[in-house]
Amino acid sequence: MFGILRPCRHTLPDGLADEWTAHMCGLCLALRDDHGQVSRIATNYDGLVISVLTAAQAPEQAGTRQAGRCPLRGMRGARAADGAGAHLAAAVSLMLASAKITDHIEDGDGLYARRGVRALAGRTAERWRRGATASGDGLGLDGSALLAVIDRQRELELSAGPGTDVLTVTAPTEEATGEAFAHTAVLAGRPANTGPLREAGRLFGRIAHLLDAVEDLEEDRARGAWNPLTATGTGPDRARELCDDAVLGVRPALAETAFTDDRLVRALLVRELGRAVDRTFSRAGHHPPGHGHPHPGQRPRPGQHPHRHPGQYPAGGPHHPHGHPDRNRRRRRDDSGTSGDGYDAHSYGGGDRGGRDKDGGGCCETCTCGTPRLHHPPKRRGPIAGCAVALFMCCSCQFCCRDPHPGPWTGKRRDAWCDGCDCPDCNCDGDCCCCCD
Repeated sequence: MFGILRPCRHTLPDGLADEWTAHMCGLCLALRDDHGQVSRIATNYDGLVISVLTAAQAPEQAGTRQAGRCPLRGMRGARAADGAGAHLAAAVSLMLASAKITDHIEDGDGLYARRGVRALAGRTAERWRRGATASGDGLGLDGSALLAVIDRQRELELSAGPGTDVLTVTAPTEEATGEAFAHTAVLAGRPANTGPLREAGRLFGRIAHLLDAVEDLEEDRARGAWNPLTATGTGPDRARELCDDAVLGVRPALAETAFTDDRLVRALLVRELGRAVDRTFSRAGHHPPGHGHPHPGQRPRPGQHPHRHPGQYPAGGPHHPHGHPDRNRRRRRDDSGTSGDGYDAHSYGGGDRGGRDKDGGGCCETCTCGTPRLHHPPKRRGPIAGCAVALFMCCSCQFCCRDPHPGPWTGKRRDAWCDGCDCPDCNCDGDCCCCCD
């Protein structure tokens, strides 16, 4: 699974974490039911926002069903969202996944440069396009028009050059995401919400596109691949400014939207969206204006440090000078290779945090889940190899306990679901097991 919104259970109180998980499982099951087992690899954290928005506007559109045992839930059953929103999220996720595969094929990235892989991936992408279009049409969304918008992305990339406004390149993503957000109002029977949600979706698409570009910047430079920031000559400060403005713009759009229950929507599109921006730019070595100071005219929230940007370096989190309580305990057990600020020497270079070895070792003394290794630049895998690695990592609990771990398909650094959270309330007990039960 991938996406910019990766909330921790501790930042989703009062049952919101279970609700979020239900939407995620509902998206995965909708992909399976509508498009087959293989399509479940298109499950992503951002796509489930479509399901969340639909349910927040019309709870009657968000039924639930019993989901079977799953390795990602520790082989436990759960209630999963089941409604028009989940199926719309599945269609949109599949459209975007198809476009991404097609983009990799045209660029000849990694294994996609091989003839056999390229042919198989091309057939998969085309099948997903047809399935997503049919599903969208069945839900009243013009799938062909949405795909036409996505296809325009390639034309703009080929014509972009130094001096081109980066927002010209992000425009198709913004338009497609805006239409998907707006259609949730149609499904929910709230036509008055169409305009505000289209605006919120447009800004969300801008942020997602820019954060993906920032995250891939160094890798794309190393491979000589196309990147919207380098192609248009857009610096990190400009990209950060656009993301911050978009985060602020989402709030008034949501304020104009009529919800029945907007708690999860606001948790994802207000708090977590800002945290995603902070997280991505911090890891890329770029900090907000004033090096963590609030923007001009922005007052710190109650309990927030006056010289810390909202969402950045929460007290007790992994970036905080005093570190995460659980990680401090681990560092006391193993201080080899650990710097004075509580970070090990390989925090951003290829190793794991909090006492891990430089090759990406285990999550504690009793765990040695260092396979697959973290590589810089990330090592990409094809669909089949990625599925095999994902299955191995599921069975060895690496998604939950190994922090950070490589993505099975992209090879990019990912946070552990439980131990890798950077929220102030996550005070894990125990040496190696998950705290998010």
